[in-house]
Amino acid sequence: MALAVAYPNLPDISDLLDYRPKLPLRVFSAEGDLLAEFGEERRHLTPIKEIPKVMIDAVLAIEDSEFYQHGGVSYKGFVRAAIANLGRSKSQGASTITMQVARNVYLSAEKNYMRKIYEILLTFKLEHLLNKDQILEIYMNQIFLGNRAYGFAAAADAYFGKPLKEITIAEAAMLAGLPKAPSAYNPIVNPKRARVRQLHIIDRMLENGFITAQQAETARTQDLKLNSPSSATRVHAEYVTEMVRQLMYAQYGEETYTRGLDVQTTLSSSNQDAAYRALRRGIMDFERRQVYRGPEKFIALPSTQSERDDAIDEALDEHPDNGDVLSAVVLEADAKQIKAIRQNGELVEISGDGLKPAQSGLSDKAPPNIKIRKGAVIRVTKTSKGTWEITQLPEVEGAFVAIDPRDGSIKALVGGFDFAKNKFNHVTQAWRQPGSSFKPFIYSAALEKGFTPATVINDAPLFFDASVTGGQPWEPKNYDGTFEGPMTIRRGLAKSKNMISIQVLQSIGPQYAQDWITKFGFEAERHPAYLTMALGAGSVTPMQMATGYSVFANGGYRVNPWLVTQVKEQRGKVLVGAKTPSLDETSRAIDARNAFMMTSLLQEVTRSGTAARAQATLKRPDVYGKTGTTNDSMDAWFAGYQPTLAAVTWIGYDTPRKLGDRETGGGLSLPVWISFMESALKGVPISEPPAPEGVVYVGGEWYYDEYAKGAGVSSLGLGEKSDAPSGGTPAPATEEKKKILDFFKN
Repeated sequence: MALAVAYPNLPDISDLLDYRPKLPLRVFSAEGDLLAEFGEERRHLTPIKEIPKVMIDAVLAIEDSEFYQHGGVSYKGFVRAAIANLGRSKSQGASTITMQVARNVYLSAEKNYMRKIYEILLTFKLEHLLNKDQILEIYMNQIFLGNRAYGFAAAADAYFGKPLKEITIAEAAMLAGLPKAPSAYNPIVNPKRARVRQLHIIDRMLENGFITAQQAETARTQDLKLNSPSSATRVHAEYVTEMVRQLMYAQYGEETYTRGLDVQTTLSSSNQDAAYRALRRGIMDFERRQVYRGPEKFIALPSTQSERDDAIDEALDEHPDNGDVLSAVVLEADAKQIKAIRQNGELVEISGDGLKPAQSGLSDKAPPNIKIRKGAVIRVTKTSKGTWEITQLPEVEGAFVAIDPRDGSIKALVGGFDFAKNKFNHVTQAWRQPGSSFKPFIYSAALEKGFTPATVINDAPLFFDASVTGGQPWEPKNYDGTFEGPMTIRRGLAKSKNMISIQVLQSIGPQYAQDWITKFGFEAERHPAYLTMALGAGSVTPMQMATGYSVFANGGYRVNPWLVTQVKEQRGKVLVGAKTPSLDETSRAIDARNAFMMTSLLQEVTRSGTAARAQATLKRPDVYGKTGTTNDSMDAWFAGYQPTLAAVTWIGYDTPRKLGDRETGGGLSLPVWISFMESALKGVPISEPPAPEGVVYVGGEWYYDEYAKGAGVSSLGLGEKSDAPSGGTPAPATEEKKKILDFFKN
């Protein structure tokens, strides 16, 4: 009677002929390294022929050793289970792998006789519809194994950080123990219980003849290296993968998280890792120079050990580690030493130089919210010497992006100090003033108006009175407050002289310059056509700056940054295949000789100017770029390139405020850029661009052909009074434009 009622109500299982489980969105680097997964179920769909025999053997040994012999229901198993259950308080199951597939795919976990009948009937139906390999393939990919992992391929990655094909007997036995109770036998959470089950499965593999006695002994003694947050070696590309997720969601909607999309990006794993480490190091170096702001929290430490451990765990759960900036609870503290404990029980002792960043918090006169004392939640980090140092999470933010100027592909992108802490992508979303790093675009415009690298301009005080400005007078300054008299444009750019940039812009006209900068991808409306444009008073994003400098790097072509090279389904169907863009005359932004001349000028900056540390450290002449520091040091930039890579660094506060009187683009952002390039340019041959047609080298300087014999602008501002030469005018006197005028001094 029950069978007659149940059979007509069985679900249609024909869809299993084309098994399509929920598969996450996966994002990969150009080299194929997994960067991120998005979806409720982490699953790597793996055909049965690609699942290693050792993994199949381990599963069959413990779950269903007669899988290939029975017809879906193991009657021997039922008898064994019944006999075993007579003498046990807990029941022993007799489910075959086919029965588990029926239950996991179509039925609830509720235990009653009717569900069991449905399970048996579905099992027979499955065995009729599918062959054994198809059923086993579904099982190996469908089963939940804890840690958000579905299927053994995802579990191998989740627990061991390795592909399934590299699994050992010992690791396979550990994973095979998970289907029975993923939480109870989780090797990370319950290592002792998982170990007992692993040994049992190894014994079962031996009994069934799947392994030899020698292999069993080796497996029993193998030391398993489990994956964990502290040991994970994943590339930090959170901002990039979020960009990809948004792109895919815009195209595929909710299917994005279940369809099994594999997205390959242009990102280089090694370059991304170098960028992440360089930016974090640069920000933390800045943080060491800041005033200590005090512990993040204070907790009371109970007297009993168990209660104290619980209190520490709870506090550190609320203040988790941030990369290599680790959290700890202070156990003892005085002016000479701090003893603290980490969540893993590691004892941290800090003394000597390691205490310097927090001296104000160790003073007897420190206010209560700053005082480092027992129960304080603090941050610590390891120094290069292996000692501990007290630190604090930074308030300052940063951005780094590197693109290949030959095609616009994004090779590295770090949108901030830490994605979990601040998801705002400063590379693409932060509109900031570029300061002096914008000057090269003004000089590029000037080259088309007859200026040459040898044009001499007077670095002397400028003053614009109310009759010129129409409002408040304006008296711009050089960054160092000094004036050095006549110098060439080459020297003026290398030393970032503001007076020279202003006179150049006034001579060519702000409107002409505003039109010119759009060739590099900048938006005219964000750069008002006033003299302050010479000092970088407009707004840019780091991505725009990387695109702009790429034009100089590639000989004058405009490139569009791009990230996705291919989108395919896990089953292999290619949905999107991007073709690498090529540079041709349709994408030309500026003349090749202009790009060559600017590269020569920017080489001077890295050789003898404000970025001289670049060539000195990298020991190669083919690096070019410009520092940028805005008024009151609110933004610190370095933008530069080598012919194969254009990269930009920015550091500043989200709500603009002073970084510090002595903080500059050369001191803050340039070291990050250099650190990245040290890694990214390893093995890359030195490549200086050849002189294009239309330029000549005369008397130690480069000229356009038509200006080589003195036809261009030979000098500007010499022998004149200190007021600015007539020509362009500063911004009219509105309050907003007055702020622009006063904002920049470098």
